[in-house]
Amino acid sequence: QVQLVESGGGLVQAGGSLRLSCAASGRSFAMGWFRQAPGKEREFVAVISWDGTTYYTDSVKGRFTISRDNAKNTVYLQMNSLNPEDTAVYYCAAATGGIGSAYRVPRLYDYWGQGTQVTVSS
Repeated sequence: QVQLVESGGGLVQAGGSLRLSCAASGRSFAMGWFRQAPGKEREFVAVISWDGTTYYTDSVKGRFTISRDNAKNTVYLQMNSLNPEDTAVYYCAAATGGIGSAYRVPRLYDYWGQGTQVTVSS
């Protein structure tokens, strides 16, 4: 059992930055971030594998950066140039096995954090 604890959400003005953190109680192969806005389905944001390979959804490329500290079992999401469309609850997720090219599929992740609210005001 792996527990994930997120932190770093909050309220920020458009154009601002936030850094999310997710501390895991154990090792995982891939760690990702998803988000869910009111009335919308949970969507993939970014993922990083154990070896540092990263993937992003198109809408955040060039603005968000995912990174991880394997020694601390922690993943980060640096979010810059935030806009109101980024407003959502952000969830950290961990996969204990390889998920290959299916990293956008939420059900393939084994563990989830409780979520942290990110609100971007215009």
